[in-house]
Amino acid sequence: MRFWRKSLQQMLDAFASAGFRVTSITEPQPLPEARDLHPEGFAHFSTSPGFLFFALEAVPPIPA
Repeated sequence: MRFWRKSLQQMLDAFASAGFRVTSITEPQPLPEARDLHPEGFAHFSTSPGFLFFALEAVPPIPA
């Protein structure tokens, strides 16, 4: 998938409705070595989120 624009709330709602609980959200930063190799890209990706990673856990069904 090249691009997916959803609000954080929409993503969290989708996970919850699919039966998952979010255990963590991380936003990786560029490696410090990238500053010298790609200064413009480093500045951009150091201040603008490029990726969000969600760790999810299945929520067990509630017994009836």
